Amino acid sequence: MKNTFSYGTIFSESGANFVVCPAFCDVHVHFREPGRPDKETILSGCRSAAAGGYTCVCPMPNLDPVPDSEEHLEKELEIIRRDAFIDVIPYASITIGRKGLEVVDVASLKGSVVAFSDDGSGVQDERTMRRAMELIAGEGCILAAHCEDNSLLRGGYIHDGVYAKAHGHRGICSESEWKQIERDLKLAGETGCAYHVCHVSTAGSIDVIRRAKDRGVNVTCETAPHYLVLCEDDLKEEGRFKMNPPLRAASDRAALIEALQDGTIDMIATDHAPHTAAEKSKGLEGSAMGVTGLETAFPVLYTFLVRKGVIPLEKLIGLMSVAPRERFRLPVRPDDRVTLDLGAKWTIDSSKFFSKGHSTPFDGMEVFGKCVKTEYKGKTIYDAE
Repeated sequence: MKNTFSYGTIFSESGANFVVCPAFCDVHVHFREPGRPDKETILSGCRSAAAGGYTCVCPMPNLDPVPDSEEHLEKELEIIRRDAFIDVIPYASITIGRKGLEVVDVASLKGSVVAFSDDGSGVQDERTMRRAMELIAGEGCILAAHCEDNSLLRGGYIHDGVYAKAHGHRGICSESEWKQIERDLKLAGETGCAYHVCHVSTAGSIDVIRRAKDRGVNVTCETAPHYLVLCEDDLKEEGRFKMNPPLRAASDRAALIEALQDGTIDMIATDHAPHTAAEKSKGLEGSAMGVTGLETAFPVLYTFLVRKGVIPLEKLIGLMSVAPRERFRLPVRPDDRVTLDLGAKWTIDSSKFFSKGHSTPFDGMEVFGKCVKTEYKGKTIYDAE
């Protein structure tokens, strides 16, 4: 068969288990630079992305300084221009300092960013969020929201479920996520803002998003591989199982899978969030929230979704490659490609990651499917050989 493709279509290479398809695109990563280069840099993040089959990534704005002004954003853009060898298109924050109080100058920032987000924290004040949506809608941009109602957190750090109760941990209730999504979807409907929900993790969130789509709200959403493959039943007393939002109940995972199948979930993003080994060595209670994901996303999803018949390979490629580019108007090139060896059987070893972050709940897991070559603008930027 052909070994080229038109965008969004997969073609098998003759006589092998290989496919060549559009390179992946991740609209939710954390590269930590400027601010914490000990966790990740633009360069190490790009290496990790290329090894996972990605040629386009969008770093979130929880940086130092926060990209909330042209001056602050330029510090990040300067590093990107110097070190990036794939498309690295950052977010600007929604509010100054990501403090949830004063909306940034959207018009001055929109030309250099993919969208606006305060990821890492939810915008708590409804009036501030309404004003942000009005400004962002007026400039034809997208608002990508981390939805979390701080008044409902109560000091929690894992899901408020069976595991938390059995092991004496403080839980994060599902309502803290879906309640703010519900508020925002009302505002998005009233303002006409293009609205995107980050890292959806609960059945309640799916319900309110599905209903909003039915009534015509301009909303899309993403979830991450760990929410589709794991749940609270898989928790261990280790920092590599701690992220925000947390791993939820098995029933939440089932709702996410159904939403993936029926199109309520529009795309898959990794929420690649590297931390130092010291920050992830303090168990579930004391460790920093966040896990790495770029180098494990495809094999984990291929193993547990495609090989098990949950979704076809073509749909997975669409969720990882096509949908994020279409929604966020990101570069589309027929010579941005990834070659995947679907027959490869291997064990995830985080010590071999290109990322500076080595904390993943998938460490030691046996998986199928591997990125063997990534091409950006027709040039090979990663070769497993």
